[in-house]
Amino acid sequence: MALFGNKKTENTAKKTAPKKVKEAAVKKTVPKKEEAAVSMQDLYTGVAPKTVKAGAATAKKEVKANNAYRFLVKPLVTEKATNLMTQNKYVFVVSKEANKIEIAKAIEALYGVKPLKVNLSNVKGKKVARGKIRGQRKDWRKAVVTLPAGQTIQIYEGV
Repeated sequence: MALFGNKKTENTAKKTAPKKVKEAAVKKTVPKKEEAAVSMQDLYTGVAPKTVKAGAATAKKEVKANNAYRFLVKPLVTEKATNLMTQNKYVFVVSKEANKIEIAKAIEALYGVKPLKVNLSNVKGKKVARGKIRGQRKDWRKAVVTLPAGQTIQIYEGV
């Protein structure tokens, strides 16, 4: 029982209890800032929120070209992706944490083209076997980006 004694847990509980009380008292005294509601359409179009109070700071998340590579991993070069290019659709391997808005902003930052639509799909890794050893490839995320008519992206230059 000496290894699993209750003394350590009692000491840590006593130390953390006063801190929680102090944090709760600080949270009650600090007034909350009112945040403006931003719709999905505003995020896609880049329009600033309309009703913002003078004291509230408007922090708009922009994707710069150097941060865009965190969201866009690489263009997907397959036969099916090449056939989609005739319909003005381009396929990319993207980060698992990226959402449609971040991907659209990354495409605009890198290629200078604002996409009409971004479709995402999660691809499950295949189960593989090498001799007696069995495993699975990593799961990944695919984005199909639709561009306006007449707009193109030169994907295969650096691939």
